[in-house]
Amino acid sequence: MNQRERFLTTAGFRPADRMFLLAPWAWPETIRRWRAESAEMMRPMGPESGDGVFDDAALRRMSEGLARIFRTDYEQTAPVAMQGPYGPHLVPGLPRKVLEETPDQQVVQDEEGNIVRLFKGDALRSMPQWLRYPMADRTDWETIVKPRLDPRTEGRAPRGAALDEYARSVAERDYALGVWAGSFYGWSRSFMGVERVSVMFYDDPGLIHEMCEHISDFVIETLKPVVARIQFDFAMIWEDMAGKAGPLCSPTTYREFCLGPLKRVTDFLHSHGVHHIIVDSDGNNDVLIPLWLEAGVTGLRPFEIAAASDPVAIRRKYGKNLIIQGGIDKRALAKGKESIEREVLSKVPWLCLQGGYFPQVDHLVPPDVSLENYAYYSQLLRAVVEAPERHLHEAMKKGYWKGG
Repeated sequence: MNQRERFLTTAGFRPADRMFLLAPWAWPETIRRWRAESAEMMRPMGPESGDGVFDDAALRRMSEGLARIFRTDYEQTAPVAMQGPYGPHLVPGLPRKVLEETPDQQVVQDEEGNIVRLFKGDALRSMPQWLRYPMADRTDWETIVKPRLDPRTEGRAPRGAALDEYARSVAERDYALGVWAGSFYGWSRSFMGVERVSVMFYDDPGLIHEMCEHISDFVIETLKPVVARIQFDFAMIWEDMAGKAGPLCSPTTYREFCLGPLKRVTDFLHSHGVHHIIVDSDGNNDVLIPLWLEAGVTGLRPFEIAAASDPVAIRRKYGKNLIIQGGIDKRALAKGKESIEREVLSKVPWLCLQGGYFPQVDHLVPPDVSLENYAYYSQLLRAVVEAPERHLHEAMKKGYWKGG
């Protein structure tokens, strides 16, 4: 069974030779640590992979390298610029400018139009301080953001001869190929910030409706020529709209503004044979799952355990209606082999036996996880997905699994 077949059988809740193993993902600081701990083991990544600029392309290169090292499966996404958190969202991007500078900091306008304060040097070790988002009102929407969400813009997606060439290159692939399909709350938050978008739901609901409808049109028109030429195995929608206490807007608000536009996109995807549609949203999204299922979404990731997400409970509640990706607590990997064994055996064997589960750490692997610990986790995970029933019995004997 090749990787594409394994992905489709896993996502379809059908028997596979084993569950599809998603490629690892890690923070750049983690990659640096692992290189320092074993340059030889990390050699397959290449000298520039994983610890440079942190954008979507860099994340993809890093995952490719880590997949080779840890012998996981690997999925790719098409070169359509509608990615999740790392962009680009706005095409063409705005000019990057240094607005202020001190010996240790810079205030920068980035390509997305954000004005942020950054530490000089190794900026990846800290979060930027957001000083201004690209959009504050309707004028900014009409002059800055909306013109850069145009499906006809050069560089947004392959067209013409470039699309023909790309379609030929993936026609006989043996790996899973997906496409990013935009964002509704997630992009609105990126354009305005959490506070302003929360206020605008009430102060200017017409603008938020207009934005979400435009995004829906934009996504569909961008994808039309691409899905006409390529049969994708999955699509990704980035919302990233929850924390430990739940979503950043109520289900009622999400239904009013985002559900209809999202369903138009998923209906379009399903009509073109893209039946596995995964929402990427950190935090605890439990109360949003019914809305996403209603909208035609079929899966969710990454099920952050620190946010009280519980993939076992979600599987019991939704059965085969929801693909689950993630759900392995990244914090356990820093604590040693016993902690790793308990975390993996307490859920992964049972989830694998139910089908529709893609085991993966519940976010980027943090830098407090040693290479030795991650290698042990990776070896254990592979053993479990290859023999889940045997490992479920082992988990019961050790008291790690008590779910019956």
